[in-house]
Amino acid sequence: MNEQAKTISIRPARETDASAIVRLIGLLANDLGEQSPVDSNYVLSFMRTPGNGMLVGDLAGEVIGLISYTLRPGLYHAGDSCMIEELVVRDDLRNSGVGGMLLEAIVTLAADKGCPEVSLSVMPFNTKAIEFYRRHGFVDEAILLEKHLHSDDQ
Repeated sequence: MNEQAKTISIRPARETDASAIVRLIGLLANDLGEQSPVDSNYVLSFMRTPGNGMLVGDLAGEVIGLISYTLRPGLYHAGDSCMIEELVVRDDLRNSGVGGMLLEAIVTLAADKGCPEVSLSVMPFNTKAIEFYRRHGFVDEAILLEKHLHSDDQ
């Protein structure tokens, strides 16, 4: 971890972070060659929904990264599982340890809540993300299939 990462704190997201969160999600979408319709109102709705949560990396009062998650009940494990929804760090701070700090914080949070597992999905072409998650102990366990119900073509 570099010196800058030592000054970063990980904390729960606050409603006042909504616009910074929108910018970070926009950055993530851009990295994937897409656009996200997320706005501050949706961020606030997500934050207020039971079972949803978000942690942010804070550097001198500025949100520089985020990890969002959902806790969902599962019959197989007879308990809640934690699903990481998004993890993104500002471009200029990537490879500085911030993503690892956010990921470690969510794994600890899930363990403290008694979750038997933490899951996530990643695009198959995103080899850097796949390598990052594997370095942090995540393994190929399942395949996530999707069916998109809305298209820009409609």
